[in-house]
Amino acid sequence: MAIDLHYWPTPNGKKISIYLEEAGLAYCVIPVNIGRGEQFEPSFLALSPNNRIPAIVDHEPADGGAPVTVFESGAILMYLAEKTGILWPRKPRARTRMTEWLMWQMGGLGPMMAQANHFRVYAKGKSAYGEERYTREVGRLFRVLDGRLAEAPYLAGDYSIADVASYPWALGAERVGVDLRHFPHAQRWLDRIGARPAAQRGMAVGEELGAPVMDDEARTLRLSLS
Repeated sequence: MAIDLHYWPTPNGKKISIYLEEAGLAYCVIPVNIGRGEQFEPSFLALSPNNRIPAIVDHEPADGGAPVTVFESGAILMYLAEKTGILWPRKPRARTRMTEWLMWQMGGLGPMMAQANHFRVYAKGKSAYGEERYTREVGRLFRVLDGRLAEAPYLAGDYSIADVASYPWALGAERVGVDLRHFPHAQRWLDRIGARPAAQRGMAVGEELGAPVMDDEARTLRLSLS
C-alpha cells in the first residue's frame, strides 16, 4: 500500500480515513490502541512525537524520494490534498478561506468539544465550572459554524478538507450538549456530507476496533508521561 495510516477510530482519525476514501488513495490501516496506551510506544513516537493519532507514512511521495511521515491531522490533510489536488482549492483566495476554517477546527471545534466531552462524560469528581465553560464554548462555536453555513453550502464555499476535518467532530454535537435543532444550517451540512459514499466508507473504517476505553494501566502510563 502506498500509505500507512496509524489510526484509531476517533474524530481525528476519521478525518484522514474520510479523505483517503475521497481521494481514492491506497492505504493500509495500522491500529494504535489509545485505550491501551500504544500511542506512547517508541515505534509510534518516532512517527508522532506528540503521542497523538493519526500519523501517516507515504511510501510514494510526490518527489519520488524516501518515505514521508506526517503527524497532526490538519497537517496530514494539507499534505495529502496538496499532493493530490483533491479537495484542495486551486485559487489562492479560496485556499486561504479553506485554511482559515481548517485552523478553526484544529484550534477551536476539536479541542473545545474534546474538553466538553471530558468534563461531561469522563472526568472523575466532575467540575461544574469545567463542564459549563466548555459546553458554553462549544455552543458558541456551533453558532459560528451555523452562521457560515447559512452563507455557503460548505465552509470554504466548495467541499474541501476544512469540511472533512470538521465533520467527524460535529457529528458528536449532542454528546456535548448541543441541540442541532437550533442549528439548521449545520444539520443540513452534516446530512449533505453524510450522504457522500466516501464519507460513509471513511467513517466506517475501524468500526470493529471499538471505542477507546482507557484501562488503569494505560491511564497510569499517560499520567507518568504527562
